[in-house]
Amino acid sequence: MSQPSIVFLDRDSLPVPVPAFPFAHAYREISATTPEQIVQHVGNADIVITNKVPFSRETLLQLPGVKMLAVAATGYNHIDLATCREQGIAVANIRHYGDETVAEHAFTLMLALVKNLPAYQRDVAAGVWQQAKQFCHFGAPIRDLKGATLGIFGAGGIGQALAERARAFGMRVQFGERKGASVVRDGYVSFADLLATSDVLSLHCPLNDDTRNMIAQDELMAMKPGAILINTARGGLVDEEALLAALKYGQLGGAGFDVLSSEPPTQGNPLLKARLPHLIVTPHIGWASQQAMQRLAQQLVDNITAYVAGKAENRLV
Repeated sequence: MSQPSIVFLDRDSLPVPVPAFPFAHAYREISATTPEQIVQHVGNADIVITNKVPFSRETLLQLPGVKMLAVAATGYNHIDLATCREQGIAVANIRHYGDETVAEHAFTLMLALVKNLPAYQRDVAAGVWQQAKQFCHFGAPIRDLKGATLGIFGAGGIGQALAERARAFGMRVQFGERKGASVVRDGYVSFADLLATSDVLSLHCPLNDDTRNMIAQDELMAMKPGAILINTARGGLVDEEALLAALKYGQLGGAGFDVLSSEPPTQGNPLLKARLPHLIVTPHIGWASQQAMQRLAQQLVDNITAYVAGKAENRLV
């Protein structure tokens, strides 16, 4: 490939500079692309960069000239890998660029909910402290992380980084086996035990057919009463209506979510309307520290450079 043509379909999704490609090329950037615009925006490009623009089988079959999809993210559930394999399209994603920052975000959500900071912030804003009969206002319960059990589902880079932080705070850490697994691997606890014994449960796994809605009503009811659920992975892992009910009826002590089942939530979402003091929702920014985004951009360029050089770097297909 002497001088490949590269197009970035959703450039605005990565608000840092993209490093220069160290080879001759043609390069275009498009701020955003809807599914209906994909074929037009791709044009005659050989290499397509996509963060969240979806590539279904129907779309891919209309793009016989595409040779590589460079995913500007770790998640790739929006890409039909089977069709890419069939069409001979290489696919590479970004790995481990955000392990530390996503772990920090998950830990921040956990700490804020254990201390019930949103509830106390709301009380102060409402003037409750000013009316207290003593120097402090006792409201929502406050707990310590030391001695508590953190259950982690997903033992990859982010899960390990979170475990390191939790242990530094004196937490007991356990990793959960896959749901429905017949054998529990060494170093893991069964999925059922993970739910029943974790004071905090944090999700760090991909979204696929096996994990979609893995936490629904039955699983929420099986969790330790008063436990906190953290999700900085993918929104589709948790049944949001069931989560809201578990929060309202007191089964859970709190939830911190950086992801929703549909993003952006243009059609609304039950969690956004809840206004509960023990629910924190952030707009999918756990990955978005400046340092992490710069690492992502560099790895994106490295993945494409490796492909052009005939090497496989972070390849899915």
